[in-house]
Amino acid sequence: MGDGKRVAVLGAGANGAGVGAELAAAGVDVTLIEQWPAHVEKMRADGLRIEMPDRVLEQPVTAIHLCEVAEIKQPFDVVLMLMKAYDTRWAAELIKPVLADDGLLAGVQNGFTADTIADVVGPERAIGCVIECSAQMDLPGVVKRDTPPEASWFAVGSLSEATAGRESEVADLLAHAGRTQIVDDIRSAKWMKLVSNATTLVTTAILGEPMMASLKHEAMRDLMIASGKEALTAGLAQGYEIQPIFGLTAEDLVDQDTVVEKLLDTLYAGFVLPTTTTTILHDWSKGRRSEVDDINGAVVAELGEGAPVNAAVVEMAHRIERGELEPRIENYAELAALAGLA
Repeated sequence: MGDGKRVAVLGAGANGAGVGAELAAAGVDVTLIEQWPAHVEKMRADGLRIEMPDRVLEQPVTAIHLCEVAEIKQPFDVVLMLMKAYDTRWAAELIKPVLADDGLLAGVQNGFTADTIADVVGPERAIGCVIECSAQMDLPGVVKRDTPPEASWFAVGSLSEATAGRESEVADLLAHAGRTQIVDDIRSAKWMKLVSNATTLVTTAILGEPMMASLKHEAMRDLMIASGKEALTAGLAQGYEIQPIFGLTAEDLVDQDTVVEKLLDTLYAGFVLPTTTTTILHDWSKGRRSEVDDINGAVVAELGEGAPVNAAVVEMAHRIERGELEPRIENYAELAALAGLA
């Protein structure tokens, strides 16, 4: 149960709706806040339908439009933000007036968003989080969740001493939606997830294929690992440490040369179905821009010319987003050439 806490899920897209439905099913007082009007109206009328590989959850939920945040009278004790990384700052500003003075805002997101949240709401109300969960949504109110709670994973950690000891307030909520782990160094854990994302998300989306299909091409696997190794180098250059994520242990990652490959193999073995496509490809299929600048772009920002693979990924992603290129398998040759791997 939610122990009387008022909880909000800010961003009730595929992953947010999946988390929100599980919280509601557990009896948590949760409000889903979403920017897609048709989706909000569908949730209000019929609840959520979460389609998982082995079961379906049909769950009534409380849902409101973004514009209705200004009408909230009682503040939220915990807000789980599941917005795109590039929406983090304005979304944190939106929710700040209705976050309790002693409340917590957790960025359950890709990208390195934790310090942006702390900058907006204050370090005493910000908690870092890593998410590994795969879902997609094409119709309002209906989510196809490839990773049910038993196959999803979240890490939670404090960004400063100001929230030390309060991590469980977020972790206990997320435990309704997946396996959870409280970590001491959440920034390093966040960068390790960025390493994994830089390896898989945009690279496979450029080919327009499910994630599993890309591993059938040996040359593509090598390119993905090269992208991830650049991201790992960028993190180490900033002082982040190699941290186990996805349920791995420190012993699993003792060999720095094989860290990226270990992350890749663990991700594909435990979190990816043959039909799973990335959030990047979902965005492109709907005509939206992606989080490439917050993932591969962050690597390029740190390493510059030392990140040729990530630079190539960013360039081709931008071309797709400008409508100059379609995601398709034939893009591999040009991607490899741009990355200097042809």
